Amino acid sequence: MKFFTKPVKPEDNADEQLLNSYRATRDLKVLGKLYERYMPLVYGVGLKYLKDEELAQDAVMTIFEELTQKVHQHEIKQFRPWLYVLSRNHCLMQLRTGKKLETVTLDEFVEFSPVLHPDTNDREEAMQALERCLDKLTPAQKQSVKLFYLDEKCYKEVADATGFTMNEVKSHIQNGKRNLKICLEKNSER
Repeated sequence: MKFFTKPVKPEDNADEQLLNSYRATRDLKVLGKLYERYMPLVYGVGLKYLKDEELAQDAVMTIFEELTQKVHQHEIKQFRPWLYVLSRNHCLMQLRTGKKLETVTLDEFVEFSPVLHPDTNDREEAMQALERCLDKLTPAQKQSVKLFYLDEKCYKEVADATGFTMNEVKSHIQNGKRNLKICLEKNSER
């Protein structure tokens, strides 16, 4: 019986050798040599997600710093795809933590743009409508939604803060967001 496996490329072996060498010696020049091969990939991922050249360049440098620790913490079978996922996750976290409350529009918050006072740009009126609708959520939904969107916590942080399971947190956020949308639609019809 013959088993088919993905062919091993020469650079895969070289990546593995450099990775093992860095793990053994912690020589940053070795890690730098490995990372240098994939800097264009990391930069491209940064541009794709962050949509800004300077932020993408910053991501390339920050991800290298992260690598110095993460390569010791993870079992890496193939460096290139692993680095891609690490880069993507880094960029997504940058987007998430980079959003400040004042730059997140209420439309983005509930992902339903026609709902919020389509005839006015009165931010104060929209904020009051949102606050009224937040008060109509169940306590668990309100707490989860506020922590997730307004305090910019990740699911795990919300779970830690509330004592809810991850699935409960996701459910409370999803249902709370849906209920906010419904409430805001009703308010805009008045």
